[in-house]
Amino acid sequence: MALDSGAAHLDAAFVSVRDLTHSFGTVEVLKGLDIEVRNGEFLVLLGPSGCGKSTLLNCIAGLIEITDGQIWIGGRNVTWEEPKDRGIGMVFQSYALYPHMTVHGNLSFGLKNQRMPEDQIAARVVRVARILQIEPLLDRKPGALSGGQRQRVAIGRALVRDADVFLFDEPLSNLDAKLRAELRVELKRLHAGLGNTMIYVTHDQIEAMTLADRIAVMRDGVIQQLATPLELYDRPANLFVAGFVGSPSMSMLDGRIAGGRFHVGGQSLALDGYEGRAPGTLGAAILGLRPEHIAVAPAGVEGLSAVVELCEPMGADKLLWTDVEGRKVSVRVPVETSHPRGSRVTLAPAMGKASLFDAGTEARL
Repeated sequence: MALDSGAAHLDAAFVSVRDLTHSFGTVEVLKGLDIEVRNGEFLVLLGPSGCGKSTLLNCIAGLIEITDGQIWIGGRNVTWEEPKDRGIGMVFQSYALYPHMTVHGNLSFGLKNQRMPEDQIAARVVRVARILQIEPLLDRKPGALSGGQRQRVAIGRALVRDADVFLFDEPLSNLDAKLRAELRVELKRLHAGLGNTMIYVTHDQIEAMTLADRIAVMRDGVIQQLATPLELYDRPANLFVAGFVGSPSMSMLDGRIAGGRFHVGGQSLALDGYEGRAPGTLGAAILGLRPEHIAVAPAGVEGLSAVVELCEPMGADKLLWTDVEGRKVSVRVPVETSHPRGSRVTLAPAMGKASLFDAGTEARL
């Protein structure tokens, strides 16, 4: 009875990972993970090196044997199936192209091994080459391609399989900044056109924010928060997510909550307008502020007194780096404003956009 109930639950998502545990010897890398990926969704696994995101992707692909738990794809339990039987296409960080084969040969190689008819192979190669705009490159070998072109071919080799799920393991990390930005746009366009389910691993939070429908932020083998990019940015679940997502990072002020105000050093701010549960008195707490949610206020407006340490031009605007009671706070200001180094300013946070965290548990209040 329990098995039937579980299967019905898993059918609600196209890719379901349930209570997944994986260990290397005595080291537990993934710790009872539960995650559901909707049909047609672009999900990004985001986190620092060593958090377990690539391990999770390899478990879904069947390249690593899991210690415990289940993996379902398309309503089918594939936990013990071979990678070739799971209906997936995978793109790795390294291009892994066959150097002696042309682009056409690389794209068609896997299909030939499956003994697919030649006319079907030709049709799939032409279709994928057109989608990725690599038609003029079909007769070239990898050595005659740029890094971006090679990565397109690597993506194409996965796409020709016409898989239900595409898995990407940091596919853009070997490219320079300009190519990464260009291929991010291409991947977003590709997903919009194909509509396939895609799971993408990266440590680059900008990449995650621009590509994802939802992001799973991971740390030490545990998912810290699974949400849309906007929700992660505006309402991080804990201190780790708040500090990891955003560029520059959210500024953090150590203080305490008492009398309905946040106290930092000898200064305080009213918590009026804070959207979460802000108790009247809590003791130690941390106030998190995004640079664009702080204004440099005119004289007489309540705020935090700060000393300007550095002004960093950003093109359309600039970042003002300030010191508040010994803690660094960044503020996004109009490019035409002038705030000399060493001058004192009043910072007025938009408390409706602020984040408060319990200093002990580091959870959002």
